[in-house]
Amino acid sequence: MMRPDVIDLRKFYHTHLGGVVRRALVRKIRLIWPDLSNFRLLGLGYATPYLYPFRSETERTIALMPARQGVIQWPHSGPGLVGLCDETDLPLADSSIDRVIWVHGLENSEATDAVLQEIWRILTSTGKLLVVVPGRRGVWARMEKTPFGHGYPYSDRQLRRILRANMFTSGDIHGALYFPPSGARLNLRAAKFLENLGEKWWQGFSGVRVIEAEKQIFAIAEEEKRKRRHRPVIAPAARPIGARRVSDKQ
Repeated sequence: MMRPDVIDLRKFYHTHLGGVVRRALVRKIRLIWPDLSNFRLLGLGYATPYLYPFRSETERTIALMPARQGVIQWPHSGPGLVGLCDETDLPLADSSIDRVIWVHGLENSEATDAVLQEIWRILTSTGKLLVVVPGRRGVWARMEKTPFGHGYPYSDRQLRRILRANMFTSGDIHGALYFPPSGARLNLRAAKFLENLGEKWWQGFSGVRVIEAEKQIFAIAEEEKRKRRHRPVIAPAARPIGARRVSDKQ
């Protein structure tokens, strides 16, 4: 599978269309997560365009980009907060992150289960994941001139299924990018109006789907309980009574 290169991703977000996309999705993320005070936030995939508004309120904000995509410096000034990684083996401790934003990742991953299991591992017991992925019914998934036109788009049912299979409880699914994927000036000026219109009338036809998922921990507890319930009891074998009596006589 060909995934967008980090240079192409950066180039897109430096365009007028990319700027409008970033603002639209940041508004959506802020709606879902209105307060990230003192949280440890990780951006996975290519999430750096969406992390700037939250840096001042979080305890820590970092980004990791997959090796097959490549990495660029972030932020532009000050100490670097981004690293290159194997997305199936994240260089973070267990239960070390409170919130994860995964953008330009799920649709391009060839090891979705392994990545989701790593995200599950690094999240705290109350940790949450926000996935931004191209919608199967939207027009953005059909246009390769934007990063959302690469990889495999997802339906809402597919999103819930893959999250549930990897021990996440999925919440509401939100739509975003109802305006066409065009850099035309008129389209960009009308983008906010079309976003509001789409949220009211065309909810199932958004360019991307945004879903929040919570780390599910009771599944492990139930599994451990089940294993303990069926664990055989091993006790020393009793000697036959006859054998004991013979031995006593000797």
